[in-house]
Amino acid sequence: MIAPRRFLPSISSLLALEAVDRLGSASAAAEELSLTQSAISRQLKTMEEQLGIELIQRTQMRLHLTPAAQEYVQTARTALHQLAQASLKLKANPTGGSLNLSILPAFGMHWLAPRLQDFARNHPEVTVNLNTRLRPFDFETEAFDAGFHFGRQNWSGVNYLKIMTEYVVPVCAPDLLPDQSDQIDWLEQAPLLHMETRPDGWERWFAAQDHPVSGSRGMLFDQFSTMIQATIHGLGVGLFPSYLVEEHLKTGRLALAWDGPEVSLGAYYLVWPKNRIESEPLKSFRAWLERQLNPEIT
Repeated sequence: MIAPRRFLPSISSLLALEAVDRLGSASAAAEELSLTQSAISRQLKTMEEQLGIELIQRTQMRLHLTPAAQEYVQTARTALHQLAQASLKLKANPTGGSLNLSILPAFGMHWLAPRLQDFARNHPEVTVNLNTRLRPFDFETEAFDAGFHFGRQNWSGVNYLKIMTEYVVPVCAPDLLPDQSDQIDWLEQAPLLHMETRPDGWERWFAAQDHPVSGSRGMLFDQFSTMIQATIHGLGVGLFPSYLVEEHLKTGRLALAWDGPEVSLGAYYLVWPKNRIESEPLKSFRAWLERQLNPEIT
C-alpha cells in the first residue's frame, strides 16, 4: 500500500490546487479546467478537510495559497507531470516496452540516429522516445529512463557506460586562413566561436597546445549545427568534435585552422539513475549499446 487513503487527495483536487497556484485565481483555474468557480472552491475545501490543514487564504477577490500549500503544490505538480508522462508512455506503447532517452543534439543526430535502426530491428517490442537535454537534470523530476552525457563523470546519482572519448579540432572557412596559418599565434587574434555548454573549451585547447591563453571572447552558440554554419560562412574559428566536421574537411568547405596534437575535452556516456530498478527496455538498450561498442560481444 502506497499510503493511507486519507493522505491521498483526488486528482481533481490536486489539479485545482495546481491551477490556482499557477494562474493566480479560482476563476482562471475554473476556465482552464472547464469547471465553475464554485466547483474549484469545493475541490479545495474538500482537500483542506481531508488533510486537516488550511491550504487557501480567502479574500473577497482572490484565493491565495498558504506558505505550506505553496511547498506542497510543488510536489503535487511533479507527481501530476509524472503521471501524465506515464499515461502518454502507455498510450504510445500499450503492450509496454517504452524507453525515454535524453540525447545531445549533435551526438544524437550523427552517432546515435544512424544506429537506432539496428536496435529497432532487434528489439521491435521497445518504443524509443528521444528528447533533447543539453545539461544534467534530475531523474526524479524528469521522465527519462536514461540519458546521454558529455564531459566527465560528474553527474551525481547515476551509473555510467562510457561510449567514446571525443577529440576536437579547430576549423574555419578556407578564406579565413592567413598566410602564416602554421603559426598558432594567429588564433589568438581570430574571432573564436564558443559553445554555451563548453565555455572553457578554447582555453583548454590552447593549454593542451602548450600555448595558454585566458579570457578568449567571441560569438556564443547553443547548438553545434548552428555553429558549423557560422563557421562555413566565415564568422570565425570553431572548435568541433572531429566526427562532426570530417565531411566538411573532405569537401573543402572547412579547413584545419591549426594542425596540432589531438585534444580531448571529455567523453560521451550513457547514464541512468542508481536508485531505480532498471526496466527491461533499458536492459535491452544497454546490452545492445555494449555490442555496438564491442562487436565481439555476443
